[in-house]
Amino acid sequence: MVVSVSQLNEYVRRTLASDPMLRSLSLRGEISNFKRHAPSGHLYFSLKDEGARIACVMFRQHAFDLRMEPRDGMRVVLEGSVSLYAQTGQYQFCAQSMRPDGVGDLYLRFEQLKAALQQEGLFDASLKKPLPLLPRTVGVVTSATGAAVRDIISVATRRNPGVRLLLCPASVQGEAAPGEIVRALRTLDALDSVDVIIVGRGGGSLEELWAFNEEAVARAIFACKKPVVSAVGHETDFTIADFVADLRAPTPSAAAERVVPSGEELSAALDGSAMLLDQRMRVRLQGWSARMAHAHAVIQAYGPARALERRREQLLHARTLLDTHMARACKAREEALRSARGRLDALSPKGVLARGYAYVTRAGRPARRLAIGDRITLHLAAGQAQAEVKDWRDAHACEEKGKADV
Repeated sequence: MVVSVSQLNEYVRRTLASDPMLRSLSLRGEISNFKRHAPSGHLYFSLKDEGARIACVMFRQHAFDLRMEPRDGMRVVLEGSVSLYAQTGQYQFCAQSMRPDGVGDLYLRFEQLKAALQQEGLFDASLKKPLPLLPRTVGVVTSATGAAVRDIISVATRRNPGVRLLLCPASVQGEAAPGEIVRALRTLDALDSVDVIIVGRGGGSLEELWAFNEEAVARAIFACKKPVVSAVGHETDFTIADFVADLRAPTPSAAAERVVPSGEELSAALDGSAMLLDQRMRVRLQGWSARMAHAHAVIQAYGPARALERRREQLLHARTLLDTHMARACKAREEALRSARGRLDALSPKGVLARGYAYVTRAGRPARRLAIGDRITLHLAAGQAQAEVKDWRDAHACEEKGKADV
């Protein structure tokens, strides 16, 4: 009998679905290669033990009721049934519930190493080195044939073709991978031309990414003098390398986006900086101009020229006041002199003579007492006259005669 592939897959699917043992089954194992499909909400992963593994799926209606966050390395017990996806012929376990069942060996090793390195300070945020703003050369540690290197090259070329990429190939999976990654990191870190290093690979299961959870790789990243960007797996994947690196990128493409500056963005930023610098310089120049104008006004108001001008005005004012006071003083002195002269003229002998009086001298001297027969000179306003005393009475006798006459 000849059947089609679809008929065969459908027959197997029905056979599995009709087996009572496979319709309600509890399955124990360790989660690996866990993925949450964002659009649908379905969970896809593998469940493994020491000797085998099986593909598993948990659809959205069951994943919504989960009270735990599944991760690679977790040991769990699943409740569900075995089925066959007819389109691909893939045998799988459809989980309807999940509960923890201890921690897997790899996950336990991961947590133990993480705790030890964190205790040593290898994850200390203060030790993280900043990425260069304008790297000339970016070192890349990854597989030469993987999708990661193609993604990095594509993104870096698109963003800035002037940045040089230097690939130091290394295995990213398997027993030889940790040693090759360590050697590649040391080689690139020793090159003066390399400014920053990207180390990583594409997504995979916990086992496939394990090389980046090895202690030797973690210590090699920490020892690098150049900044190291870890880009391992997908956004939900975390490795020890992510915690030790100076920056963790969710994917290799994202690492290239962070490390390689965009030429257009740099040009726009440069234009913006130039515009901002011009604006600030204009504002500063305007401020300086205003301060210069103020300083000039202050100098004009309080400088030597203005001070001299004020002193000149004060001197002219003082001179005017002095002239006024001098004129007044001179006039007052002139009037006083005229008054004194008038008084002097009134009291002088000439003034007395002018009023009809005369004074007598004898032998050229003032005559205070006279005797009969004395030759005297009479001094009058109009001249002199010579006389002889015919009669003499002293002042007392004259006063007595005057009284008698009265």
